[in-house]
Amino acid sequence: MLTNNKMISLRRNHIYNSDSIEILEKIPSNSIDVIFADPPYNLQLGDSLRRPDETKVNGVSEEWDKFKSFKDYDEFTTRWLKESKRILKPDGCLWVIGSYHNVFRLGYIIQNLNFWILNDIMWRKTNPMPNFRGTRFTNAHETLIWCSKSKDSKYTFNYDAMKNLNEGLQMRSDWTLPLCIGKERLKDKDGVKLHPTQKPESLLYRIILSSSKPGDIILDPFFGTGTTGVVAKRLGRDYIGIEKDINYCKGAKKRLNKTIKNEDLAILSTKEKRAEPRIPFGTIVERGLLMPGEKLTDSSGRFTAKVKADGTIITKDFHGSIHQVGAALQGVSACNGWTFWHTNSKGAKISIDVLRQKVRTEIGEKLQ
Repeated sequence: MLTNNKMISLRRNHIYNSDSIEILEKIPSNSIDVIFADPPYNLQLGDSLRRPDETKVNGVSEEWDKFKSFKDYDEFTTRWLKESKRILKPDGCLWVIGSYHNVFRLGYIIQNLNFWILNDIMWRKTNPMPNFRGTRFTNAHETLIWCSKSKDSKYTFNYDAMKNLNEGLQMRSDWTLPLCIGKERLKDKDGVKLHPTQKPESLLYRIILSSSKPGDIILDPFFGTGTTGVVAKRLGRDYIGIEKDINYCKGAKKRLNKTIKNEDLAILSTKEKRAEPRIPFGTIVERGLLMPGEKLTDSSGRFTAKVKADGTIITKDFHGSIHQVGAALQGVSACNGWTFWHTNSKGAKISIDVLRQKVRTEIGEKLQ
């Protein structure tokens, strides 16, 4: 373990077998793109939990999850979160996961340190542990807090990648995913779980894919058995892990040695529509892809409008941009006219966004 107070040179794709706060304090400021933290939950478990058949439930009994008081837990949390903020790049982001035992304390401290909360995500477990005593609701979810370093951070959010992952629908803040089970779950030579709270790779997949870019550094200060590193490697990101328990480190290294890093940018990247060149609707008319007087309809054929020579559209009651008229017809405050309006092409109804993409492709080819 490191004991001096000097700053360290970042070693990408490396696990530091040491205390998390000791290492965090030695990492240079503004050097990390994303931090995912799965800190101790401070579960405060009392008597051992047993199933109806009197077999013991293997919960979290490790010393690293035990604190003398809430005050001690808050001091520990404040220290690692304060260092996390320091080492994040100005446009970096932090993910923290917790349960009802600690997530409210985490959120309070996060806001006190002037992180900017972007979302709270509810991870709904498809296979939660039952409430064996029947004294409470089954605890079937955990909460993720996603925040940027500051209110002004230009954080990464791969919106279109998440939408694609969700079959063309906006990704919501409630994620239904299973617990870590089967071959993914690391066990010791006696068949006992190596780590009591190993997170599923599917959860980290969404986190890393949504909020980072290939080549980014993803740091996990409570690395455990290395799920963050495994997923980062598969997605072409670099990882840094900090883990105090040597047995967890050994398990993580074995997993990582078996994981192949993907470096094919064409496979790893999703071209975000917001980053593409802006194409005014008038350009579509100028290029003759739509003619003045041509009729547009919505997908159901309920609304119609005509294209004007100046790149606006007109109906019986409204005149304006494709977005303004689409919103007015529906009685809503905003409308994406590119996906709302359609035209006929060779007898088939197509979105006018297809025409916009055609122009973008032409522009891209000329720039190459």
